[in-house]
Formats: sequence, structure tokens, C-alpha cells
Amino acid sequence: MSVSLSPSSASPSFGGLLSETSRQRITVLGATGSVGKSTLDILSRNPECFEVVALVAHSNVEELAAQARRVRAQVAVIARADLHDALKTALAGSGIEAAAGEAAVLEAVERPCDMVVGAIVGAAGLKPTYAALRAGRSLALANKECLVCAGDLFMAQVHATGATLLPVDSEHSAVFQVFERDNADQIEKVVLTASGGPFRQASLEAMASVTPEQALKHPNWDMGSRITIDSATMMNKGFEVIEAFHLFPLTADQLDILVHPQSVIHGMVQYRDGSLLAQLGSPDMRTPIAHCLAWPRRIEVPVERLDLARIASLSFEAPDPVRFPALPLARVAMESGPVATASLNAADEVAVAAFLERRIGFLDIPAAVAAVVERMSAGSSGSVSSIDDVLAVDAQARAFCREWIAGR
Repeated sequence: MSVSLSPSSASPSFGGLLSETSRQRITVLGATGSVGKSTLDILSRNPECFEVVALVAHSNVEELAAQARRVRAQVAVIARADLHDALKTALAGSGIEAAAGEAAVLEAVERPCDMVVGAIVGAAGLKPTYAALRAGRSLALANKECLVCAGDLFMAQVHATGATLLPVDSEHSAVFQVFERDNADQIEKVVLTASGGPFRQASLEAMASVTPEQALKHPNWDMGSRITIDSATMMNKGFEVIEAFHLFPLTADQLDILVHPQSVIHGMVQYRDGSLLAQLGSPDMRTPIAHCLAWPRRIEVPVERLDLARIASLSFEAPDPVRFPALPLARVAMESGPVATASLNAADEVAVAAFLERRIGFLDIPAAVAAVVERMSAGSSGSVSSIDDVLAVDAQARAFCREWIAGR
């Protein structure tokens, strides 16, 4: 059963996930991250609907153990093998199994469950999230790298196993909610909205001297550090265009971006009859997460309700590709293929980390990424055939980006 509307899906079928008579079994990858914490908040508030099979985290032992105790998980897995003893100690007396290391992470994914929430940040999420699809699990996907770096591979696996893939990103969730699957061929375009970040109206001169503290002050969303910086450069929106290209049966020129500072409308679909359907909601990730967990039903989520009379007005503007070169860069990478998009992501991750460490400037982030993508794309066939191929591209692109930064 394929829920995602990918370019290769001519007639996807839609079935229900959340049963009215039994609890759904959930595994959370990236449990201690921003999306993971929001997911656990929803699961803990709805114990009659969900039971937790496994929680996976990278290195935060204390947080993982506390989460596992709170939701009574069957197993807690820490990715760093050297932290196994610490996790066992933190879970002592709870009856919750403790495991550690890459093999344990993959084993947790293979445990029978109804849905895996893929929220591991970065390329580290590729293998376990892909393993979830190979096992035919329903997947609530929050890891951008999966589709940005390996969209063709992931969507091929969705169709091969009949897995259900539901988007967690607020923009893609919004589009999914107003995308009339029976009228997919009647769609003119899909619009992803962007807040514009903290520098929406800043000049290039001002952006050249931006500090990490300024860039981390997102006007609307509370997110992790990398995605917050990516929102400030608008690289995040470029990634989302690539993701949407894989998720929905659209051509590249049917994907558009519109800056919407209030972050009330998250996505829109324009139909050939002139109708423009939009999904609105408060900027709280618990809404799209809950939509995935309960789909096709709805469950109570304690998010702030929109008061349109108080908001009074909504504004929109076209993005500026000169001040935000990450947007056209992402489109070029998407048209070039998976080597370019995997390089785009890898270089961005390294460049963002360097900016946060004050080793490069804010405008150096897209400059570094552009240099790496061009270098990686030169002489490349542009194709990959496995996750290992993607990870090899990722490693090489990171090395090139570190070289570029060292030469500044």
C-alpha cells in the first residue's frame, strides 16, 4: 500500500492505519531530537491509541531512558555502542530492554510494529529508515536526507514492498492533506510556503555579518540548530522542493515556493479549474506528526488553535534568489540527479556546523555548498544504485567541503 504520491505511482491505494479497536505499535527513530520529543508527547497523551515498541537515539542516554520509562517502551536503543552499560544502568529495574550499536538500531526497526517514525537527523538516518521500508513498515518520514539524498531508492522501495509513507514535514503534510489523489492529473502546481526566516528583509551586506545567535532566532518555529540555520539560508526550502518532487506526481516546474511570514498556511495546491486549496494551522510540529500517527483518523492535539480574526491579515511575497542562492542551487541539484542532491545535503551539513563554530560566515554556507556540488557533479554519471553508494557520495562531499572551508 503506497500512500505517498510519487512520480512513479500511477494509481496509489489508500488504506487506514489507526484501528478503532486496537492500539497501534510505534517505533521512534531519533527519539530525543525535536521531532522525536514532539512524537513522544503525542504518544504519551494517547496511551489508549498507541503502544511503543522501540525508541532509538544517538547518545543522550538520560533522555532516552526517561522517555522509555514514560511511554513504557519494550526496548530502548542507543546508537553509540560504548554507551550500552550507561543505558542499562539508567533503565535498571524498569523491565525495559537496553541495546546499543548500529546492529541494534537495525534490529529495532525489524521488530514487528505498525509504524516507524523516521526522525533521525542527517545521513545517519538513511540506513535505519531504508531498513524500515525494506521490512514493509508504514513510515512517518521526518528525515529530509532520505528523499534529498536517495529519493529514487526510497520511493522504489516504497512501491516494491507496498509500504505506506506519510510526510511529517509541515509543508508536505499540508500538501498531502489537500492533494486530491483522484484529480492528480488536474493539478497545475503545488506551493510550499516559507517563513523567510530571520533575514527575510535583510540586505546582503547585513547578512554577511550575521552571527550564529542571530541565525538561530527563527521567528515562528522551535527546531533543532541545523534546520534553523537551513531555514535562515532557505536551504531547507530547497530541500523540501526536492522532497516534494519525489513524494508527489509532479514535474519540477509544477513546484513553487512562496514566502509567507506568518507561517499559518503551510502548503497549497492549485487546480486547473482555478481552485487553490490550502491547509492552515499553528506552527507546531505536533499537528503534522499527529496526522501521520492517526491517519486517516484525527486525534486530539493540544496545539494553539488559529484565531484568524486576531491574526487579521496574511501576507505573501516571492523569494529572492539573489539573497537566498540556496533556492536555485537546490533546483539545479535536483535536475542533475542524486549525486548532486546527496552532495548538496552533505556539504550543507558540514558548512552549517562550521558556521555555528564561527569558522565561516553566514553567506559562506551556500557558497561552500555550490562549490562542492559543482566539483562532485563534474564527470559523475549522476546516478546511485544503493544506500552505500549514497553514503560514499556523502563522505566525499563532506571531505571536499572541509577542504573548501580550510582554504578560506
